[in-house]
Amino acid sequence: MTDETALLVADVFEAAGALRRIGERTADAEGLTQARWQVLSVASEDPLTVPKAARRLGVSRQNVQRVANDLVELELAAFVPNPDHRSSPLLTLTSRGRESLARVTARAAALHATLFADISDEEIRTTRASLRRLLAELDRHEDTAGQR
Repeated sequence: MTDETALLVADVFEAAGALRRIGERTADAEGLTQARWQVLSVASEDPLTVPKAARRLGVSRQNVQRVANDLVELELAAFVPNPDHRSSPLLTLTSRGRESLARVTARAAALHATLFADISDEEIRTTRASLRRLLAELDRHEDTAGQR
């Protein structure tokens, strides 16, 4: 690993931590936790099972189950029957959950516009492309490591 690579890894971790802290404050301003925001977001397109949500978020099924149960208790989400798997219901957003997600997403968009105001769209696209390549390599590495 070159010194630049080590510095890049450190920078990515630092940026992730800072974005998590900002995300937690953003979610809190709308009465959510970041975990609840993430689960609402991942379930917003189509209803999905807790295990599928956990895979998409890269966290444990148990963690997502706890958050999903909280969202259901808060009437932000509901479990509906899964025609493909009786014992694994689908998590879906309620209208109240969709409204809550829309508010926190709008708040985040306004914050992002401020945070990234001095960074050109081209720089953002280039950085994203590099990160997507890195993520693809990481996925490939995890896949081959799991086969050993």
